[in-house]
Amino acid sequence: MNTTTFLPRPAMTSPARALLKEHSMTLGYASLFVVLALSVENFFSAANIVGLLLSVAQIGMVACTMMLCLASRDFDLSVGSTIAFAGVLGAMVLERTGSVAAAIGGGLAAGALIGAGNGVLIAYLRVNALIATLATMLMVRGLAFIASQGQAVGIADESFIAFGDATLLGLPLPIWVTALCFVVFGVLLNHTVFGRNTLAIGGNPEAARLAGVRVERLRVWIFLLQGVVTSLAGLILSARITSGQPNAATGFELDVISACVLGGVSLQGGKARIFGVVIGVLIMGTVENVMNLLNVDAFYQYLVRGLILLGAVLLDQLKTRGERRA
Repeated sequence: MNTTTFLPRPAMTSPARALLKEHSMTLGYASLFVVLALSVENFFSAANIVGLLLSVAQIGMVACTMMLCLASRDFDLSVGSTIAFAGVLGAMVLERTGSVAAAIGGGLAAGALIGAGNGVLIAYLRVNALIATLATMLMVRGLAFIASQGQAVGIADESFIAFGDATLLGLPLPIWVTALCFVVFGVLLNHTVFGRNTLAIGGNPEAARLAGVRVERLRVWIFLLQGVVTSLAGLILSARITSGQPNAATGFELDVISACVLGGVSLQGGKARIFGVVIGVLIMGTVENVMNLLNVDAFYQYLVRGLILLGAVLLDQLKTRGERRA
């Protein structure tokens, strides 16, 4: 007598449900934006929207390369210190040479060296990313204070100030630079061998190595890009505030990581979407913008930012567990 075993059919996911899951963060932010526009005075004004975009410009730039670090199963805690050091170094070079090109070139070169150094420590010397970038964070911040003797380095050159203050089609230049970073790194992630190999490393480093990916070299390149883009953000920030500040961007790295994780970049590696990062950056900026409009005390703002970071990590954990069960 034949017996037939009936296996449960896997649940089918409807296209609408899949689409909703894929764009849940976007829909959530759109809903939040509408609610705030209707309930918070001056939030939807043109001046405030431009101010909001300008306030997230540096976070957006650095989030593009932090996305690559996280996607490859690494992260970088030294970005805030790199911003400060690049700004101080650029201001000092400008002060002594009078050359805007030399100031920008010096800042970018310093960022490249810091990023490449992190990459070598992590990829070739096998130092844990937390320890390596934490040590770099402290050393680079210290160098910024030593070089400037603990003082802000003023910038008076109008050409350099225009680097962070000029407008194009009614929008400040830093917003356009951030938008360009999103486009470039979106293409790099989704349409190049570099991006595919980055995700492969994050998914399974050993499998990527067996497939012919030069894992160590690629990791160094990722951190080098991180350093260059971060130093660019530091130079633009120094141009905006007309000085190189050794204490600038304190805690900046946590905001960037929070934005990436909110945007769907997995802390486990192997998963990243540039559009999700854009949404994550906007969420971080919008929350801070609204708190400023509502005159929320700075102490409470620290609390809210910490809660957002914790929520982003918990969300990442829940997504990872759900994908494993599926």
